[in-house]
Amino acid sequence: MDFKNIDCLKGAKFFISEADIIAGKESFWINKDKIPFEKARDLIEFNREQEIDAAERLERFSLYIAKAFPETEIDGGIIESPLIDASLIQSEIERALGYQSVGRLMLKLDSELPISGSIKARGGIYEVLKYAEHLAMENDLLTHEDNYEKFASKELQAFFSDYSIVVGSTGNLGMSIGIMGASLGFKVTVHMSADARQWKKDLLRTKGVAVVEHVADYGHAVIEGREQAAQDPKCYFVDDEDSADLFLGYAVAARRLKKQLDAQGVQVDSEHPLFVYLPCGVGGGPGGVTFGLKLFFGDAVHCIFVEPTHAPAVLLGIATGLDEHVSAQDFGLDGLTAADGLAVSRPSGLVCRTMRPLIDGVVTVDDLRLYQYLAMAWDTQKVKLEPSAAAGFYGYCRATQKSEYLEDHNLSNKMNNSTHIVWATGGRMVPDKDWLCYYENGRSL
Repeated sequence: MDFKNIDCLKGAKFFISEADIIAGKESFWINKDKIPFEKARDLIEFNREQEIDAAERLERFSLYIAKAFPETEIDGGIIESPLIDASLIQSEIERALGYQSVGRLMLKLDSELPISGSIKARGGIYEVLKYAEHLAMENDLLTHEDNYEKFASKELQAFFSDYSIVVGSTGNLGMSIGIMGASLGFKVTVHMSADARQWKKDLLRTKGVAVVEHVADYGHAVIEGREQAAQDPKCYFVDDEDSADLFLGYAVAARRLKKQLDAQGVQVDSEHPLFVYLPCGVGGGPGGVTFGLKLFFGDAVHCIFVEPTHAPAVLLGIATGLDEHVSAQDFGLDGLTAADGLAVSRPSGLVCRTMRPLIDGVVTVDDLRLYQYLAMAWDTQKVKLEPSAAAGFYGYCRATQKSEYLEDHNLSNKMNNSTHIVWATGGRMVPDKDWLCYYENGRSL
């Protein structure tokens, strides 16, 4: 295929081999448009005040969350995940795969997040809570001074039952929206793409959520959900492709990560760089987390997205400058991947525009590696991941071996002082029989 003959790609700019992209080969794209954060922050539409507002809203809702979801009571209704040392996994990667270990490797276990067991519990749950707060205040049922346990009352649940929430999803976002929305009393419909796991559909239905299954991909599910919501003035559409609220919900993760790093004595500054590897689908989760990290760590943090070789949506959107107007399918890629949470062909335009001056690069990974890393994580540290959640390990392997990137950023002589965080985005809720198949695939490799 000659991609230059495709109308939507005319004038596209690339810094990696187009032939490798078309062939579905693993790549590391370095973002040449990245600029210092103090300059970049004036070019993007998000700011610190918005992140603070999101953090405070989640604090207000903590009383309700602790009451409605008892598993969060121990943390006071705060939905957060552990940050653990991953030195055993790091040693196994070096032993089994031949990558030379660099710095300290840590694992951010969003795979263990309560309520819905994935990073989507951050943005998805936040957007539902913000919508519920808006409705309650608009109808004089709530003030900021109220105890937010009130959201568990029969009065508010009856009120919310007159409203609907709709979302299109590959799985994990639908889980977060569905579980929280149904808990509050909303009628929730999740449009699921063809690659969504059956167990996720089944679980949602047990929560009273309507699941609409599609034979097409994620993009089609989003279109169908958007059209359904447009027909009902009391229906709210969670737009994974263009939601500032989702983005800001994810961003709050950074302030909490900073507290965890401080508690463990991890220093982050120009001489002690922090690298964070984020699995990426449409881009909202990794984009929001990256924005938050830049707010707290500035240029001392290096953020690398990791996408499947068959669905490098955000890489294409940013690298070509075409944002949401380009798709992996324009390059002849099918968008199919074992990492169902990352099975997205067209990126979020909002994320591409916001991330262009911020992210350091994008790594693409072959599906087979995901199973390998998944098995290593379990064998060494008994961490249960789903395939998409293991993508960040390859980001660590590639970025730390990429001399061009390290030299460009004057990092080569600082790597012994570096910290690397693989963001594990999901896995706890995968049924044992499904997860065992993933694990056996990894062991066989």
